[in-house]
Amino acid sequence: MSSSRHRAEAPGLRARVGKLVVPVALATSVTGLVVTVGLANADTDGELTTLDADTAGLSISGATLADLGDRSKPASRMAKRVELEPEAVARKFATAELNLWTQPTEKSKNVGTIEAGSRLAVTGKVVDGWVEILLKGEVRYVNADYVADEKPVAFTAAAGVSGAPCPDGSSIESGLTSAAVRMYRAVCAAFPALTTYGGWDDHGEHSSGRAIDFMISDPALGEAVAEWLRAHAAELGIYNVIWAQHIYTPERGSEGWRPMSDRGSATANHYDHVHASVY
Repeated sequence: MSSSRHRAEAPGLRARVGKLVVPVALATSVTGLVVTVGLANADTDGELTTLDADTAGLSISGATLADLGDRSKPASRMAKRVELEPEAVARKFATAELNLWTQPTEKSKNVGTIEAGSRLAVTGKVVDGWVEILLKGEVRYVNADYVADEKPVAFTAAAGVSGAPCPDGSSIESGLTSAAVRMYRAVCAAFPALTTYGGWDDHGEHSSGRAIDFMISDPALGEAVAEWLRAHAAELGIYNVIWAQHIYTPERGSEGWRPMSDRGSATANHYDHVHASVY
C-alpha cells in the first residue's frame, strides 16, 4: 500500500449498540496499514461495540456513541484509529500440547493450552520462533517447532501393564529402584517404537534411581507416552511426569497438565523426551 495519504468517503456504515443500529457518517484516511476514521453525529448514547462496513477486517475502539452525538466536540477529537485485523490464511496442526501466549514471548501472559492434534488457524506471521494463530477471535502465539502441515499420527499403546524385561534393557535398569524398573519395563512393552532411554545419572531425580527419560523423535509418540503414564499413575506409583514444558503430578491430579517456565532449550523443556519418576 502506498504511504501517501488518501481521503475517501465511506457511506453505509453503521454503529451497533446491543440490538440498536445507528447510521454513522464516516470519512477515512489511509496511511500505510492504519486507517483513521472521523465519526460524525450519532444521536444516541451507549458504547460503540461493533462497526458494520462493506470492507471486512476493520475494528474500532475507544469511542462511544455519546461522544459521537456531542456535536460541540471538534472532529479532530472524534478521530479514531482503526487497525486491520489479522485473518487466517492456512490451517495447520499442533503436534504436542502447546501453551497459548498473548505475545510472541514467554514473558507475556499464558492464557491456557491447546491439545496435541488440534487444528490451528494460522495468520502466516512468525516472530522469533512463535506462530501467530487465531483462537475464538483472539490473537495467540504458539511454539513454531510444534506446528505442522499434517495432523500427527496417533500412537496406540499395547494393552495392559507388562513386567517383562525389555530387549537389551539390563544397562538401563542398572542403578534404578525396583519401582523405576517396573515403570521402565511397562513403558517399553507398551511402546515398542521407543528405542532410547535415560536411566541413572548424577543429576536431579535421576541420581536417586527413581527417574527414567523416554527419548522421542516424534511429538505424537511423546504425547502418547506421557498420557499413558498419567493414565497408569496409580498402578505404577508415579510421582511426576514431565513432557513438552508441562508437568503432571497425581498429588495435584485435578489440575491436569500444568505449564512450566522456559528453561532455555528443547531438552531442558522436555520436548525431546518424556521424564517420569516414581515414589
